Parts: sequence; C-alpha cells; structure tokens
Amino acid sequence: MHVGIIGAGASAAAATHVLDTAVPAASVTVLEKSGGVCGRAATRRRDEITYDYGANYVKDENERVVELLTEDLDTDGLVTIDEPVWVFDGSGTVSPGRDGDGRKWTYRAGLTQIAKRLFGATDATVHRRTRVEHVSRESGENPGWLVRDDEGTQWGPFDALCCSPPAPQTATLLAGADWDSPLREDLAAAAEAVPYRTVWTAVLGYEFEVDVPYYALVNPEKDHDVGWISREECKPGHVPDGESVLIVQAGHEWSVDHYDDPPAANVAALAEMTAEVIGDERLASPAWTDHQGWRYALPEAGVASEPIERARDHDLYCLGDWVTGEPRAHAALRNGLDTGEHLADRL
Repeated sequence: MHVGIIGAGASAAAATHVLDTAVPAASVTVLEKSGGVCGRAATRRRDEITYDYGANYVKDENERVVELLTEDLDTDGLVTIDEPVWVFDGSGTVSPGRDGDGRKWTYRAGLTQIAKRLFGATDATVHRRTRVEHVSRESGENPGWLVRDDEGTQWGPFDALCCSPPAPQTATLLAGADWDSPLREDLAAAAEAVPYRTVWTAVLGYEFEVDVPYYALVNPEKDHDVGWISREECKPGHVPDGESVLIVQAGHEWSVDHYDDPPAANVAALAEMTAEVIGDERLASPAWTDHQGWRYALPEAGVASEPIERARDHDLYCLGDWVTGEPRAHAALRNGLDTGEHLADRL
C-alpha cells in the first residue's frame, strides 16, 4: 500500500504519524514544494535568535492534540508562553482582554519542530523542493493516483492521495487533473470557494527589551491596519536577554493593498504603526528586520463537506485548517489526525 501526500504542513505530518502507527505496512511519500516542513507554522534563525514568523503557537483547545504534543512526541524543548494576549482597537488603544487564552505551546527550536518530530518518528520519505503540478487518476489493471512535479518526474501510482496545500492551490490542482469523474469539478469548485485572508508579516529586531505586561496584542475587530503584534522573547530559548523581536502581522486589506510593494517600505510602515500601538517611538527604528508575505494565510470558512466526504470513496483526501474552517495550528493537527485515522481504517 502506497500513500502519496502533497504538502508537508502540520496536517500532513499528523496524518503521516497516524498512518505509520496504525498501518506499518503502508509506504508514505510526501512531496513538499518548499525547503522546509510545517507549512505556515514557520521558523527562522538569526545568530542566537529563533523566531516563528507564521503561526505563533499551538493552543490547548483539543484534547487529542494535547496528547500528541505531551505524550506521543518527545517533550524535550516543548515550552509554554506564560504572558497573556491583550487587545487593541481601531484607534490603537490597548487593553487587557484575553486572560483566559489557555496554554500556548511552541518549542525552543521553533514551531516547525512539530512537523519535524512527527515526520522524523515515521518511515515516511519527504521530498522537499518538489512542486506538484499535475494529478491524474489511473484505471485499468493498475488503478491509482499519479502526480507529476514541475521537473516532469512522475510519482506513484498511489493507492490513496492526500492534498494538503491551501484551498486555492488544491483547487487549481483538481481543476486541471486528469480524472474522469463529475466529482472533480465539484471538489475543485468547493475548494475554490473557501475565502482566505492575506497576511504580510514584518519581523522587527531590537537591541533592547520591550517592557510591557503582555506577550501579544490582537485586533479582534479587524479595524486596524495591523492585526497582530507578538514578542518572541516571551518564548523560552528564542531571544537572548536584553533583546526583543516583534512579529507584526498586517490586516487583510492592508496586506492585499501592499503585497507587491517594496518590502523595505512595508517593513518601515509596519514598524511605525507598531511604535504607535505599543507607545514606544524607539520601535519605529529596528536594528534588523525580516519579512514574509502569506497570500493564502488564514481560511475564513470551511469547505463544503459533501464533496470532501465523497472524494474519500475515491481514495482522495483533502486536509488542513481550510477543511475545518478554523485557521489555527491545533485545528490543522486535529484534522490531520482525523484524516489519518479515516485513511488507516480504509487501508
């Protein structure tokens, strides 16, 4: 039995973990377009600094995900963020408001440790920098799923295929697939209909520590050009004493309007707004910066469930936070676990 997985995000890693445990005979091949794993749970390093510039942490809102992190996986380096998340409004006024946010987990080495540990505990083969461009369904004597990458290499046939890229990218793959079934169009249309928020992120480094009583600020009403500001120094092992690293995520409208603008201009604008919200003019002049645009960052609704469920009868599985409609790392992990269990039962 051979299973193919497109994408190496958190949901794919969780599904792989389940398959390896429940169906040891299954061979799993993961094809990832980038050079890393864990999707939008992304980590970078600079000298002695580690920072999560996509998803910020995993919440303890799901019992099965808590069990995964604290029992199934090695807990060495697993840490919690103890400071609270506060809020700010459209005028930039800050106030307490998220004290009951629950535990927030990451790793000293960064949030990508989730996928690295999940894949590392299995016999799956992960091929990085392998962009899938085409999918086809073969029938006849050797039925199964075939995929082709951008260099023309063909992979498969797979007894089952899992698609974990963001919904718009999955929709493109399905729309162009060689699959003689009316479900192909239904599934592609369902994935294409999932709305997404775009996020442009600035990383701001300082040679002094920001003195505030919170880990992060969030703009819950989405009426400010900045949606999120968080302090990486609140994560044990991420930032040396006496320094600060802020992760600043712009709101959807601002991100769309400025997505293709010069990065330096975007970083400078977000640093100015961050200084205004936090009330510290020094923050307008960071010592160093980084940035990342996430065109498909956060699904705002889940996909229609009926075509997703019908696809499983054809050994085709869609997974990720866009399937649940909850743009959170714990939701992606839970969906991956559920998908892996369903596929294991079928195999």
